[in-house]
Amino acid sequence: MGLLICFLLILAAIFGCIVIRNNIVRHHNATIRAWSDVASYERQKIKILDGLQPLVEQYSSFEKGTLEKVTELRQNILNLNLQNADVSQLQRIESLNQELMRSLNVVVENYPELKANEIYLKMMNEIEEQNENVGAAITIFNRNVELFNNHIQVFPNNIVNTMTLGKKPVRPFRDNAVTQNFDYRPNF
Repeated sequence: MGLLICFLLILAAIFGCIVIRNNIVRHHNATIRAWSDVASYERQKIKILDGLQPLVEQYSSFEKGTLEKVTELRQNILNLNLQNADVSQLQRIESLNQELMRSLNVVVENYPELKANEIYLKMMNEIEEQNENVGAAITIFNRNVELFNNHIQVFPNNIVNTMTLGKKPVRPFRDNAVTQNFDYRPNF
């Protein structure tokens, strides 16, 4: 009888480890999928940027800085690593995107007729929509990162992870430019 109880306890422990390992894999895959969604929304901006570049060129041959920002943003989006969650690369893309939006606002101020251009207005609306999609995808990515990191760091999951998969915590996306403007800093 004691041997049967010992066997059942060992079997339950093995089953528990398998469940924990599978949950770690599930959370890791959700994090990868969320990162792919962020990259996908960033890549959709390329279609808009491809149409925006000739439009800005048409209105001003000397707004070279804006054209360079469009090209640089487009290139950074194309180089976004789809295999690994490179948060620093995403931070650079978001920073370039904000710079481009400021430059486009300056171009519109210099060329009021551009503001009335239907194609330009449509593209600006599409860019704004893509920015909102990217923001939502980043939120989902960060939530999946939190779930994954929590799952691999709590006991006994951390032991199972170390013994089987060896997954490391994923770094969430943080917009340092925005957080610098906050007066409040949490103490963690």
